[in-house]
Amino acid sequence: MERYSVLLVDDEEDVVQVIMKKLDWERMGYRIVGYARNGVEALEMAEELQPDVVMTDIKMPYMDGLTLCRKLKKLYRTIKMIIFSGFDEFEYAQEAIKAEVEEYILKPVNSNELRDVFERIKRHLDEERDEKRNIDKLRKYYMDSLPVLQENFYTSLLEGRILESQILGYMSDYQITLSGPYYVVSVLHISTTPLPGEEDGSLNPILLGVSVKKFAEEQLSGRWDVRVVSYLGDIIVLSQLLEPEKLVAFTDEMDKICKMAKRICNARVTAGIGHICEELIQLPLSYQGAKQAVSYRVLYGTMKAISISETDPKECVDVQWEDPYVKNIIKRIRVGDPEALKKAIIEFTERMARSKISMQKYRILILKVIAEIFRFGNNNQLNMEEIFGADSDIYGQALQQDLPESLGEWLHELCRKLQQAVQSDRSNTTKSFVRKAVEYIWEHYADPDLGIETLCAYLGVSAAYFSTVFKKETGKTFVKFLTDYRMEQAVELLLSGSEKTYVIAEKVGYSDPNYFSYAFKKQFGMAPSKYKAAGMEKE
Repeated sequence: MERYSVLLVDDEEDVVQVIMKKLDWERMGYRIVGYARNGVEALEMAEELQPDVVMTDIKMPYMDGLTLCRKLKKLYRTIKMIIFSGFDEFEYAQEAIKAEVEEYILKPVNSNELRDVFERIKRHLDEERDEKRNIDKLRKYYMDSLPVLQENFYTSLLEGRILESQILGYMSDYQITLSGPYYVVSVLHISTTPLPGEEDGSLNPILLGVSVKKFAEEQLSGRWDVRVVSYLGDIIVLSQLLEPEKLVAFTDEMDKICKMAKRICNARVTAGIGHICEELIQLPLSYQGAKQAVSYRVLYGTMKAISISETDPKECVDVQWEDPYVKNIIKRIRVGDPEALKKAIIEFTERMARSKISMQKYRILILKVIAEIFRFGNNNQLNMEEIFGADSDIYGQALQQDLPESLGEWLHELCRKLQQAVQSDRSNTTKSFVRKAVEYIWEHYADPDLGIETLCAYLGVSAAYFSTVFKKETGKTFVKFLTDYRMEQAVELLLSGSEKTYVIAEKVGYSDPNYFSYAFKKQFGMAPSKYKAAGMEKE
């Protein structure tokens, strides 16, 4: 049975013990994960324990309960806060509401009242959890998001950012049917600059784009199998044709839309029609052709359809199928997963083998892959000569690989070396980053305002990233590390001089001498004065 975690906060241990005994926490669906004696300690424990519920007193030393609630709500929005207090005053209740406290209980705490409070809290937690897990609601969220997901798929496909092996999976997930057998991409470009003598009475460009998109959908719907999306200020039309000869009729249809758009939407629209293709992986070629066709409006004018196959039949290059595959290899080098890297290289070599490319194209492609690998290394300030050897003829070695299998093995060895270098550099960078943090703590531990925000601002990193990396490298949280170091310095001052406790407290970063004494006792099990006396006796 899943149980919700509870953190109790009170400076009186007897009160906490009473509360722990008042309820059968396990049966009610809770577990007590910790007990803090003040707000400062509770904040530190909350970072480690991530409790679902925090029950705190108001009046406590070093940080009161209301301040704690405000800080916790700022850091962890989902935590449920309960305040129990001996103060039945309206102003406290007001402040509790401002701090987004769920419940306010007066001492002494009644067992039945406490049970009712935690039952209400549990219902709220159950409802929130069920909402996140509710299949029907998740399905509704999915259906609501589906149009956006579909548009992202279309644009990624047109830009060549999806591997051939991934296309069918995405189409299934996003409920997309593209059966062809022929495809063509068109670009509807809206000219926003008014012609000489023409008044600028058009809508905002974004609103104008929405208007043209809707108009194009209405005109094409029912007669043509199309998908219409907005992308980078243009309207993209992905069309499916039953036969290549239909391209002429479709071009005429787009021409009508361009001419009608001026009258209906007050927009000067030019349609660029790309190359017809038979495979979805070839759509980037059609898209590039469509963009090229649109650019011919400077010669042929606006408000018409321009087909690249009619305007410039030679404007056709090999489909750059390799780009997403090469990008995937580089991505796997960066991530650092050896198995994923090997898989990416196999996918690339197998795809190349199926392409039946010429030897010239093969050599150009190999050189392109090597160039991308070296560009990645240089962009990451890696010493490529040191990694591969100053005398290594990488390009020559690459061109000697005459079989896809041998190319794959050679390429994997090359990329694995780079992957290891990236990981090593990243590890060194992390260690350097943590070392800077530690040195900063050593230099500024006496500053009572030293906190994780100050340190992160100095390092230029987020608190979330810093906390993860720092603990991983040092084995301690920032607060624990800082406290331990301050205590080390306090011990040294205690045993080597005759300064008062409050002076030592100030020197090690504690503005409140009482809290210093509390933290010291928590660390060493005795007050500073007793620790000093015990140390002097040993001498």
